[in-house]
Amino acid sequence: MPEFAEPLARLIQECKKLPGIGQKSAQRIAFALLRAPREDAQNLAQAILDIKDKLGICEQCNNISAGELCLYCRDPHREQSQICVVEEPHNIVPIETTHSFRGLYHVLQGAISPLRGIGPEQLKIKGLVDRLRKDAIEEIIIATNPTVEGEATAVYLSRLLKPLGPRVTRIAMGVPVGSDLEFADEVTMSRSLENRREM
Repeated sequence: MPEFAEPLARLIQECKKLPGIGQKSAQRIAFALLRAPREDAQNLAQAILDIKDKLGICEQCNNISAGELCLYCRDPHREQSQICVVEEPHNIVPIETTHSFRGLYHVLQGAISPLRGIGPEQLKIKGLVDRLRKDAIEEIIIATNPTVEGEATAVYLSRLLKPLGPRVTRIAMGVPVGSDLEFADEVTMSRSLENRREM
């Protein structure tokens, strides 16, 4: 492996910690930042610090938020009787790009995975049950990832939520099994929402 000056080597090591970034990509990023004007480097550094200092979790749905409530929970034009349940905040993006869902969200912050020691008690399920008890929720759309963990979570949620009264549906499997919602295109995601099924 080539030798780099200590600050550059440190930057390369930090870049490699990001998902999907290997040695070569980390080197390209580090050299691009080295060539960039100081102002660009400062802007990037400040943007990184800002997400750590200024963002938190929505008190209602667990999405990323710059205030007590996220943009979706604050929006009075959203359909208040529908909640789409996702595993992680980034799973909201492909659903929103379809422009076919106008309800609210609930982010579990993970999925049931006994092999990794994640059970229902580690997920943000209690807040969802509380929302069902206090709000007039007619439908829960379960949009967990089409993985073994996502399916286990969907089945658990269905059994837990159905007795509480709402219609519980699961997105259709236009999304490839074993993949992540993050990688689904708009058409696939839209059809998955349209063809959701009762659980």
